[in-house]
Amino acid sequence: MEYNHRDIESRWQKYWKENNVYKAEIDKSRPKFYVLDMFPYPSGAGLHVGHPLGYIASDIFSRYKRLQGFNVLHPMGYDAYGLPAEQYAIQTGQHPEVTTRQNIDRYRSQLDKIGFCYDWDREIKTCDPEYYKWTQWAFMQMFNSYYDRNADKAMPIADLVVEFEKNGTKEVNAACGKELQFTADEWKAYSDKEKNDVLMNYRIAYLGNTMVNWCPKLGTVLANDEVSEGLSIRGGYPVEQKLMYQWCLRVSAYAQRLLDGFDSIDWTDSLKETQRNWIGRSEGAEMRFRIADSDVELEIFTTRADTVFGVTFMVLAPESAYVNMITTPDRKEAVEAYINEVKHKTERERMIEKNVSGVFTGAYAINPLTGKNIPVWVSDYVLAGYGTGAIMAVPAHDSRDYAFAKHFDLPVIPLIEGCDVSEESFDAKSGKMINSAGEELNLNGMEVKDAIAATKRFIEQKGIGKVKVNYRLRDAIFSRQRYWGEPFPVYYKDGIPHLLDESKLPLLLPEVDKFLPTETGEPPLGRAKEWHTEDGYQLELNTMPGFAGSSAYYLRYMDPRNDKALVSEEANGYWQDVDLYIGGTEHATGHLIYSRFWNKFLYDLGKVVKDEPFKKLINQGMIQGRSNFVYRIKDTNTFVSSGLKKDYDVTPIHVDVNIVSNDILDMDKFRAWRPEFNDAEFILEDGRYVCGYAVEKMSKSMFNVVNPDDIVERYGADTLRLYEMFLGPLEQSKPWDTNGIDGVNRFLKRLWALFYKGDTMLVNDDKPSKEALKALHKLIKKVTWDIENFSYNTSIAAFMICVNDLTSMKCHSKEVLEQLLVVLAPFAPHITEELWHAIGNSGSICDAEWPECNEDYLKEDTVTMAVSFNGKARFNIEVAADTPREEVEKIALEHEGAAKWLEGKSVKKIIVVPGKIVNIVIG
Repeated sequence: MEYNHRDIESRWQKYWKENNVYKAEIDKSRPKFYVLDMFPYPSGAGLHVGHPLGYIASDIFSRYKRLQGFNVLHPMGYDAYGLPAEQYAIQTGQHPEVTTRQNIDRYRSQLDKIGFCYDWDREIKTCDPEYYKWTQWAFMQMFNSYYDRNADKAMPIADLVVEFEKNGTKEVNAACGKELQFTADEWKAYSDKEKNDVLMNYRIAYLGNTMVNWCPKLGTVLANDEVSEGLSIRGGYPVEQKLMYQWCLRVSAYAQRLLDGFDSIDWTDSLKETQRNWIGRSEGAEMRFRIADSDVELEIFTTRADTVFGVTFMVLAPESAYVNMITTPDRKEAVEAYINEVKHKTERERMIEKNVSGVFTGAYAINPLTGKNIPVWVSDYVLAGYGTGAIMAVPAHDSRDYAFAKHFDLPVIPLIEGCDVSEESFDAKSGKMINSAGEELNLNGMEVKDAIAATKRFIEQKGIGKVKVNYRLRDAIFSRQRYWGEPFPVYYKDGIPHLLDESKLPLLLPEVDKFLPTETGEPPLGRAKEWHTEDGYQLELNTMPGFAGSSAYYLRYMDPRNDKALVSEEANGYWQDVDLYIGGTEHATGHLIYSRFWNKFLYDLGKVVKDEPFKKLINQGMIQGRSNFVYRIKDTNTFVSSGLKKDYDVTPIHVDVNIVSNDILDMDKFRAWRPEFNDAEFILEDGRYVCGYAVEKMSKSMFNVVNPDDIVERYGADTLRLYEMFLGPLEQSKPWDTNGIDGVNRFLKRLWALFYKGDTMLVNDDKPSKEALKALHKLIKKVTWDIENFSYNTSIAAFMICVNDLTSMKCHSKEVLEQLLVVLAPFAPHITEELWHAIGNSGSICDAEWPECNEDYLKEDTVTMAVSFNGKARFNIEVAADTPREEVEKIALEHEGAAKWLEGKSVKKIIVVPGKIVNIVIG
C-alpha cells in the first residue's frame, strides 16, 4: 500500500466534517483554551502560500492543546467589508456582496484543503446582518455613554444629564473635546440643539470636526494604512488633509488604561513598545501665549515647562483653527498657498519628513514669563492631533525646532548648563529667573526633573497654565463615505442625530443604482430611494469603517448564533478571552488598539468578564517570494541559461515560477506562457535551461505567487504544512523556496515505510528496544518544548532525525510508533489519522493523549570523559553512567595513557566533574 496523499487527505477531511470532530462546545469539566487567527479579508486573488503560515502555526498549537486535554475553541471567519470590493463593484457594476461571497467561497475551499481544525459552525462574516447587528448595537452603547475620569470607566450619558441638571459642570470630570463651564440654570435654558452639542462633546461615539485623509477621486475618507506618499494605495489617487464633520470614537479616553493593560498580557516587548509610542503618554504643562494686539490666546502643551525662557518662536499645525484667527492680511495668501502645498501629506508621513518647510503668519505671541514678542509660524512638522496643535519652539533644546530655526534664520538662545534656562532671563548673581512683572522663579542648580516641577507649579500659581498629562493617541475616525460597510443606526431630526430603537436592528444596507457618490457629493447611500425612517427622517449616509467589524469579532465567535446578545454571560464566562492570538505585524497599532479599546468599553458596561481581550500574541513573519528569471539576448528571442549569461548582452525577465522546478525551466510551458515566446530559442547548460533567482515580495507582477492548491495537489497538505514550518522561525520573514519541498515529502514517505512494506503492515507488538524508546522520548521532550515556544522549524528537523533513527533500528513496535503519530499529529494530521486507524485505533487521533517524556529513557548507559593533567586534556575514558567517583578515579589512573604523565610525579588532587571530565593535579 503506497502513500497516496490525495486519497488519504480527502478521506479524512470528509470524516472530520461528517463527524463534527472540530465542533467546540462549552464543557465545564475541561479547561478551555481559545486560539484565534486574525481573520482574512477575502480578496479575489485567493490565498498564496504566504497566507497560511500563521494559520498553520495556530492549528498546530490548537491540536496540541486538545491532545493535552483542553477544550479548544479555534474559529475562523472573514473581514468582509472594505474598499477593494467596493471599487470592483464600481468598475463592474456587480454588487460587492456577490463578489465578496464568491471570494469567501474560494478562501473556504483553499482553507479546507490544508486541513485546519476550525469549528466552521462558528464561522462569521462581517457583512452578515446577524453579525453587524452587534456592531451597530455597540455603536449605540458608545453613543449613550461618556467616560467618567473619577470612576475611570464608561458611564451612561443619562447620568451626566442628571448631573448637569443638578450642578451644571461644577463636579464633572469627564473625557471631552473641550472643557465647558455652565451652571444648572444655564443647562436648563439651553435649546435642544445646544444640549445636543454639549452632550456630543462628551459622548464616546460622537460627531465632531476632525482632520481626515480625504481622497476626492474615491470620494471617501481613508485610514492611514490606505495611504502612501500622499496617494491612495487603492488606485494611486491624490489624498489630502481635510477638516470634516465625522463620527468618531473617543479612544483617547482609554489611553492610560491601554498603557496599564500591558502589565497583564504576554506580548513581545517590541510590540508593547510600538503601542506605547503610538499612545504616546507625556507629562507636562498646558500654557497660554497671548497674541500681541489681540484677544486670541494660543494654548500650547510642553513636556519641558522649564525651557520656556528659551522660546524664540511658535509653530502652528497647518490644520490648526488658530491659523485663520491670527494670520495678518498681508500674509494670508502665502499661508494659504503653503497649506494647499502640504495638505496631501498624511500625519504619519509628516512625522518622518526630513525636509524643513513653513510660513510666517505675520503674528507675534507674548511669552508669559518674559513678556517678549515671538513670531508665530505654520509648519507641517507640528501635528493638529498632538497637544493643541500649537507648540512653543525651543531650538536650543529640540532637534526639529533647531532645524527649523536654522532654515529660517531664527534666533537660538543657548541654555545655561545645569538649570536649562536662557542666559538673558537668568540673574547669575541671585540664581533666579525674573519675568517681565519682576516675579521670581529660582531654578538655580536644580536637577532637570526638579526644575520642570518647579516651573509647572509656578505657572499654575500665576494662572498662566496648568499641569497636564497628554497622549499622542487620537480618537478614531469612524465615518466612511462608502457603500460597502455597516450602516449607522442613526437618523436626523431637525439636524440632531438620534438612535434607532434597538428593535430595528440590524439596519440593512439599501439598494442603490450605483456605488458612487451622488452628483451633489453625498455618499453612495444618498442614492437609495428608501433611506429614511418610518416617520420620514433621513438616515445617516455614511457607513462604518473596516475596523468596526473586526474590533469585537473574537467575542462573537464565543456565541455566534445568539440573536439576543453579542455574547451570552454563560459563553463569555466560560471562554472569557483569547489565550493565543496569531497575526501579522501590520496590525500592531490600529486593529490591536481598537480591539483593546472596544473590549475595555464592553467591560465597563459589564458585558464581558475580562478587561484585556488577548492574553498572548504572536506575530508571524512574512513568506517572501522566490522569483525566477530568464535571460534574453538583446534584440533577439533567444534565451541563455543562467550560467552562460556572462558571455552575452542579456536582459533579465521575470518568469512564472509555476513553470519552473528547482530552477529548471519547462521550455515547452514557457513557449505557451505568452504569445511573444512562442518561437523562443534556448542556449542550454547540460541540456537544461537554468533560471536565475532572487528573493522579493510575493506579488503577481513578479510572477512569483505560489498557489497552495498546486502544492497540495502535487505533494499533499501535510507536506505543505510541514514545509511552511520548516522554512524558518515562525516570527521571522523567510523566502519560499520549492527546492526543499521534496525533502519534506520524502520524510513522510519514510514515515509511511515504518508502517507498511507494499500492502503488508509491519507494525507489531514487540517490546521496543532501549534505543528506540530513547529516540521516541527525546522527540517528545524536544517537540513539547518547541511547540510551547513556537519553535516549529526545529521540530520538523527532530521528526526527521527520529524517523531516520527508527528506520535504522528497524523499529516497528506499536508502543513506539503509536506515540510518534500522536506527537506528529498537530503538524501532519492527515497521514497520522490514516496510520492511527491502520494500527487498530478507533476514534480520531485528535482525541488521543499527548505523551509525557520519561527522562529515565534519556539517561546515557555510558559516558565519555576527558582525562586532564594539570588542566590539559590528554585522553578520553568511557565509563558506565552510574560509575562511582572512586571507580572513575581508579580507571583514569590505571589507563595506559596515564603512565607517561604520572612518571616521576605525585598525584596531589583529583577533580571529577561527573559525566564530563577528570582533572588530575600532579607535581
